[in-house]
Amino acid sequence: MRILVLGGTVFLGRAVAAEAVRRRHEVVCAARGVSGGVPGGASLVEVDRAVGLGGLAGERFDAVVDVARSVGWVREALRVLGDAAGHWTFVSTGSVYADPSSSTSTELLEPVEDDPDAPVTPERYGALKVAAENAVRDALEDRAFVVRAGLITGPGDLSDRFGYWPARMSAGGRVVVPDAPEQPVQHVDVRDLATWVVDAAEQRITGTHDGVGPAEPLSLLLGEVAGAVAPSGTELVRAPVDVLDRHGVQPWAGPRSLPLWLPEGFEAMMFRNPRPALEAGLRVRPVSETAVDALAHERELGLDRPRRAGLDAATEQALLDELG
Repeated sequence: MRILVLGGTVFLGRAVAAEAVRRRHEVVCAARGVSGGVPGGASLVEVDRAVGLGGLAGERFDAVVDVARSVGWVREALRVLGDAAGHWTFVSTGSVYADPSSSTSTELLEPVEDDPDAPVTPERYGALKVAAENAVRDALEDRAFVVRAGLITGPGDLSDRFGYWPARMSAGGRVVVPDAPEQPVQHVDVRDLATWVVDAAEQRITGTHDGVGPAEPLSLLLGEVAGAVAPSGTELVRAPVDVLDRHGVQPWAGPRSLPLWLPEGFEAMMFRNPRPALEAGLRVRPVSETAVDALAHERELGLDRPRRAGLDAATEQALLDELG
């Protein structure tokens, strides 16, 4: 098969390209080429999607994979490539759902258009993806595979939303964790999602799916991470929400945060039903494997680098001092 990955130089796009190369497909990555290189065996067509896809006009692909959040970029790709594409994967997000307090509601956010002056909040990000999903389905009908990805983890992630934990736990000692043991957590390893995307291209899987693995309690997932990477004697110290609030610790992401801990009322965001995706071919690896490989990536980046999410050493020590 001849597969086009719009991107293909970082994280999920690169993992998709690498998996397709591994299966001996002809893989073309369309990107500016400034965020990283394409996997060995893939070819790069330099394009700037802010300008257009002129360099790909007239090309035919058995499958196209797109992860863009810009509605304009998605529509332009469909205009240039849609008619000649045999199969089209669009990677969306679980943030398209309007009610994060419900794990079963299918109501979506109202779609919005690109606006360079509007800040991209999580809600706006989800609404942009709704508009892009609509464009893909309208243009391609029964050739479209739309994946609403949840939290994507594993090697190559730069968000720190998962990698913080294996990095921190590998140092051992007393590790502050949120006192929310029953909160559900869902994730999907980037390599498992990439494998599913390539499977979909080969098997012509279509429809709209939540790209998530099974949910498990936060305490269990953190325990699995610790079991995989933490030295003997590591202690996970639960910090109550009121203590975290006093120290200015935020949930989920950002400086001075505890990743995977969700704000109140958002717990259902990581409790979507994984069965349809699993029945459609998604296969997930153990958390321990993701943790080990994420730690290897963290070490390549530098364990002591400035982080987008997680606690700095001083904040964690202040919490431990109060918790005793």
